[in-house]
Amino acid sequence: MPLALLALAIGAFGIGTTEFVIMGLLPDVASDFGVSIPMAGFLVTGYALGVVLGAPLMTILGTRMSRKRMLMVLMGLFIAGNVLSAVAPSFGVMLAGRVVASLAHGAFFGIGSVVAAGLVVPEKKAGAIAMMFTGLTVANVVGVPLGTYVGQSAGWRATFFVVAALGVVGLLGVAKLVPEQPKPEGVRLRHELAAFRNVQVLLAMAMTVLGFGGVFAAITYITPMMTEVTGFADSSVTWLLVLFGLGMVGGNLIGGKFADRALMPLLYVSLGALSLVLALFTVTAHHTVTAAITIVLIGALGFATVPPLQKRVLDQAAGAPTLASAVNIGAFNLGNALAAWLGGMVIAAGFGYTAPNWVGAALAASALGLAVVSHLLERRTATAHSRVVTASTPDTAAVPANH
Repeated sequence: MPLALLALAIGAFGIGTTEFVIMGLLPDVASDFGVSIPMAGFLVTGYALGVVLGAPLMTILGTRMSRKRMLMVLMGLFIAGNVLSAVAPSFGVMLAGRVVASLAHGAFFGIGSVVAAGLVVPEKKAGAIAMMFTGLTVANVVGVPLGTYVGQSAGWRATFFVVAALGVVGLLGVAKLVPEQPKPEGVRLRHELAAFRNVQVLLAMAMTVLGFGGVFAAITYITPMMTEVTGFADSSVTWLLVLFGLGMVGGNLIGGKFADRALMPLLYVSLGALSLVLALFTVTAHHTVTAAITIVLIGALGFATVPPLQKRVLDQAAGAPTLASAVNIGAFNLGNALAAWLGGMVIAAGFGYTAPNWVGAALAASALGLAVVSHLLERRTATAHSRVVTASTPDTAAVPANH
C-alpha cells in the first residue's frame, strides 16, 4: 500500500468523524440551543449542502495549484470550521461552522480519489479508492463513538475541539506522506464540464444521491429512534454507532474488492438489499437485538455502494475525472441533505421516529431502478456500437487474395 493512501485515509478519518458525530450529539445540541430535534437536523442538512456546493467550487479553485497543496488547504479549512463550531455562541453560528468545515469535504475526497486511483495499476483503482474511504469508515468505529462519548461526558463543544485536532493530524499526514505532484497540465473548466454531458455520469450521480440518501434517512435520527422507540439508554448510542461503523468498514472493503470484478451486479445486490433492510427497520427498531443487527446491515450495504459508484463516475468521465469525482462526493451529501430533510418532515408531521426508515427504503429502491436503467442503456449503446463497427468492416472473404 503506497503511504500516500495512508495519508489520504488519515484526512478521511477526520472528515468522517465530523460528518457523522453530530448524529450522536443531536439531542444535546438541540437542548443547549433550545431548538427542536428536526431543527437541529439542519446541522446535518447544512453540512451536506455545503459539501454539494463546495465540491465543484473548491475543485475548480484547486486546478490552480498542485493536488498536494490543495489537499493541505482543504484540511486547513476543515480545521477552521470545526473550531468555529466548538466556540459557537448560537445555533446559527454553529451551522455556519458546519458549512465552513463541509466546504473541504467534497473536494478532498474528489481530488483524493483521483490521486488514489493514480497511485496503482488500473485494475486496482476501486481498491485504492476504497482504501482512502477506509479512513471515513474507521471514523465511525473509533472517531464517532469517541466523539459521542466525549460530547456526552464533557459537552458537545469538546467534541468539536477534538475533531479540529484530528484535522491537524490529517494536515500533517498529507504534508508528510503525499508526494509532491505538479499542477495538472491542460486542465480547462470547459473540458471538465464536458463530462456532465455523459448520461452515464449523471445516472451514476443520481444513484449516489438516492442510494446513500437512504442510509442517512435512518441514521440522521438514530439517537432519538434508539432511545425513544427501542428503549436504549443514551449511553448505548456510542456502541450502536460502533456497530454502524463496523458495518461500514466491512461494506466498504467488500465494495472495493468486487467493484473491479462485477460493478453493476454489486450495485444491484447492495441497493436491493439496502431497500429491504431499511423497510424492515421500521419493525426491527422496536427490539434491541434486531435493531442492533439492522444498524450493522445498513452500514455494510450502504457503504458497499461507495467504491463502485465512485469508480463508475471515474470510468465514465475518464478524460476529465477530477471535477466529476468531486461532484459525485457532493452527490453523496446531497442525498444526505435530502434524506435528513425528508426524515425531519415525517417526524414533524407526527409519523414517529421510525418513519424516516420508510423514506430511506423508497430512496434506495429508486436508486436500484436507476441502476437497471443505466445498465440497459449501456448494453444498448454497446450493441449499437458493435453493429456500426460490423457494418463498416469490409467483408474480407469477398476480396481475392493477391499473389
